[in-house]
Amino acid sequence: MQYRAWFSCVAGCPGQHPLNEVLYRCPICGALLEVTHDEEGLRSRSAAAWMRLFDERYLRTRWPYGSGVWGKKEWVQPHIADENVVSLFEGGTNLFWAERYGKQLGVEDLWVKQCGTSHTGSFKDLGMTVLVSTVRQMRAEGKPIRAVACASTGDTSAALAAYGAAAGIPVVVLLPANKITAAQLIQPVANGAMVCSLDTDFDGCMKVVQRLTDTSKGDTGIYLANSMNSLRVEGQKTIAFEIVQQFDWEVPDWVLVPGGNLGNVSAIAKGFLEMQRMGLIAAPPRLVCCQAAQANPLFLAYERARAAGRDMSLDDFEAVQAQPTLASAIQIGNPVSLSKAVKAIVETRGMVLQATEEQLAHAVARADRTGLFSCPHTGVALACLEQLIESNTIQKQDRVVVISTAHGLKFTEFKAGYHRETLGFESRLANHPVSMTGDPEQAVGELHRLLDDYEQAN
Repeated sequence: MQYRAWFSCVAGCPGQHPLNEVLYRCPICGALLEVTHDEEGLRSRSAAAWMRLFDERYLRTRWPYGSGVWGKKEWVQPHIADENVVSLFEGGTNLFWAERYGKQLGVEDLWVKQCGTSHTGSFKDLGMTVLVSTVRQMRAEGKPIRAVACASTGDTSAALAAYGAAAGIPVVVLLPANKITAAQLIQPVANGAMVCSLDTDFDGCMKVVQRLTDTSKGDTGIYLANSMNSLRVEGQKTIAFEIVQQFDWEVPDWVLVPGGNLGNVSAIAKGFLEMQRMGLIAAPPRLVCCQAAQANPLFLAYERARAAGRDMSLDDFEAVQAQPTLASAIQIGNPVSLSKAVKAIVETRGMVLQATEEQLAHAVARADRTGLFSCPHTGVALACLEQLIESNTIQKQDRVVVISTAHGLKFTEFKAGYHRETLGFESRLANHPVSMTGDPEQAVGELHRLLDDYEQAN
């Protein structure tokens, strides 16, 4: 069967817009678009049959269905010819049972979805494979797209540069000067992107890239790759599919997601809600959007609504000037995917929490000591998890999933700063290398003393 999908307005304006049209906002009201699927067509296959098909494809070698994203192609972007799919084997990431960390916190069923164990080291690969594949299809159809561009705090630029390089499509990335790590900067540089360092923050970079890709100015040759382009959401929603698939199609009680531009929490909610409508699951988990206290506009909106005793709405939102945070990728004061995120939180009976710099750093250090190696953005979610457990909102028997958004190796400066105690607060779990002589007897004696101290402390 030929499955169908199209762009539609999130505000409800009429009209179905083709996915191969250069369009980012509703032409009637200017609201964001979302990809809508012909769910009646999808129901031609039963829920049980879809689950069997997804399981048969999962991490296999038949192109392109072994990808965690393209294994759900009919639910993601059904119009792409297989030969135009640009895949770097994204998805299929580990759902890590954080048993020891969970026991320390007081929960028995804690899991961390390691989205950073992907080709470029972040969850952004999931959305970028869909977007770049669509651009490749459009170019094959004769659309005059010269390049693909994004504003980024690091990970988006890395993913776009890698997928653009694999497809042979020119890439332009706009980065805020001196606000991303060296590991993040070198990725688009190495992949041959046109890297532009702007004297502004992420919100300022977004203004530039939106002007660069503004079709109303007659400029349609550069295609926008930021998460306001809802093709990205379609790839990222497969995180929800993978979680329930890895639990043998059971749904966790809670899913915690770091939130900056708010595309990921929106995408994950979309995945769960689509599965619910199609009968693959009975109900979605409760989503928690976790923001850094230095960049917390959605949290402030949520608190305004909570104080008034009602659900959050767009009227509660006010943009903020995001302040520097260790979680640099979510240092965003005016998130593009706001309307989708508000809807996601309301429809999943979710919550929004915040974490201070000290809280996120300590949470990362605690988790790392149990075998994880988390980025600071995941640390925001871990810190919010600790708050929810302490308040008994999350209880001992609950099944909880924390979304880890990027690989910790991208943020070694953050980790080194914590253990060198240079972050501006006490690093209670700092682990200092021990200097020793090269004399075997002295070294052995010192090591036994250290092990005695460790055993007493633990």
